Formats: sequence, structure tokens, C-alpha cells
Amino acid sequence: MAKTAAVKASKKPLKKRIWDQRYLFLLMVPAIIWVAVICYAPMTGLYMAFTNYAPSTKGYFHDLLSAPFVGLEWFQYFFENDFKMIMRNTMATSLLTLLFSFPAPIIIAILLNEVRSTKAKKFVQTASYLPYFISWVIASNIFLTFLSGDGLINKILLALHVTDEPILFFQKGPYFWWIIALANTWKNMGYNAIIYLAAISGIDAELYEAAEVDGANRLQRIWHITLPALRPQIGILLILAIGGILNTGFEQQLLMGNNAILNYSDVLDTYAYRYGMKNGMYSYGTAVGLFKSGVSFILVLAANKITAKLNDSALF
Repeated sequence: MAKTAAVKASKKPLKKRIWDQRYLFLLMVPAIIWVAVICYAPMTGLYMAFTNYAPSTKGYFHDLLSAPFVGLEWFQYFFENDFKMIMRNTMATSLLTLLFSFPAPIIIAILLNEVRSTKAKKFVQTASYLPYFISWVIASNIFLTFLSGDGLINKILLALHVTDEPILFFQKGPYFWWIIALANTWKNMGYNAIIYLAAISGIDAELYEAAEVDGANRLQRIWHITLPALRPQIGILLILAIGGILNTGFEQQLLMGNNAILNYSDVLDTYAYRYGMKNGMYSYGTAVGLFKSGVSFILVLAANKITAKLNDSALF
């Protein structure tokens, strides 16, 4: 009956179908306007990457359209100068972040699922979830304080005789990559764990009971029931993580970095901001940002295709 009604509706002329659903389309108008103004209108600025843009008092669009067209010169300039250093810093930070932050919420979710005490579970979940709501201004100050020359970490290392003098963590470039990776993991792992906890809660309890009757211990139940059930969520979140691998962060690098380790702390986002906004090289900053978006798009497509072949959990 419902199928017959759907077939009849599909045979109606397009204008008739639109008119029948005019109120639904009317409700979509504010959302369409918002998307057009906030999401798509600013994309006209991407043209700036192919010009030598210089602002004046005549207005943004006039300046953009009258700017001399230079083609791929800004991209070439980036590749010939700071490309290797910036990509090294970006990839090092991103891969370390992925190494820690991707498995951490899975482990937390599985461990919380195994905890029998409701109070302990709520406490751990709240404690791991809370950092997500802390701004990077506060989070950066926490890391700067703990890792300073007279901070808690150095006091512990000195007390345990691991080192004879305080370690200046924020004066040694390679250390910065690890600090950012750990900071990103600490801040986001609790939030991401909720997704896995929701998926685990949907697993049929009879599967665990049957496995227990068959003599499976707790680790075997996790390995053969819980983890296979999480494969779709793991696949989708892996696609998103790989697609955003160049998004190493902006606030944390800007707040925790300094000129002494600029060759290690400068990533694509901070580099584009520094040249585009602070140095007034708007076209160059746009070109760097467009390069990052293009690579991220390719990575999303590649990760989606690979994940679809491995476990049929593609995002699109």
C-alpha cells in the first residue's frame, strides 16, 4: 500500500511535487540562506590564491577581481621555500596524534564497559570527558605549567633521579611534537569514547552470555564480540581522522609554541596565519590553506575507498 502510494507520487510532475511539499521547502529556506552565506560565499576568496591580492578602500570584491592573476606562482613559492619544513612538522605532529588519540578512546570505552561499579564508571567517564570542554587557552597553560623548568614533571624526574637538571621541554623542538600529540589525545579522548560506548551499549547481551557459557574469558569476549561490533564506527572515525591528518591544530601550536622552536612548532595552519594575516601576504596564506584542503580531500577519498574494501564501513 505504502509502496503503491510512493510510486504514484513519483509519477507526478516535478512542479506538482514541489507545490505539494511547498511548506517543507519553505522551512528549508533559512538553512539554505545560512549555508550559502556562511559556507559558500567565503569560498569566493579561494580565487585570491591565484592572484596578487592587495586590499584597498574600494571594497573586497573590487580588489579581488582587479588583482593581477599570477596562476600557480604562490604554490610554487611555497614548494620552493618552506614546504619541507612545514610538512615535516605537520606530518610528525599529526601522525603522533593519530598514534595516541585513535586507539585511546577505544580502550577507554572497552575498559569502562567492563567496570561493574556504576559510581567508578561515572567518575572516570566524567574525568575523561571534562577536558573536551576546556578551552585551549586553559589547556595550554596547564601543559606550560606542568612542563616548565620548575613544574611538577621536572620535580618528579629530579626526585626519581631520572635527570640531574630540569628539562626545558619547550626549548627542545622534537619534544614539542610529542607534547602536542599528548595534549590533543588528553583533550579529545573522552569525547570520542562516548561514540564507542554508545555502540557497545547496542551489542546484544545474549552474545556475551553465550560466550561466557562456552568458557570464554573476559579478554576473549572483548576480542571476539566487542571489537568486531565496533568495526563500522572504527572505520568511519578512521576515515575522518585520516582526512583531517593535516589539521594538527592551530590554537595549541600558537599558544604553546615560541620563537626558539619555530622550526618545529610551525605547521600549515600557523604558517598560513603568520604569513597571511600578520605579514599581510593574503594570497600566499590562501594558497597554503587551499593546498591543505586539497590534500585533505584526497586523503578522505583514499581512506574511504580503503576502508570500504576492508570492512564495508565506508562513509560515502
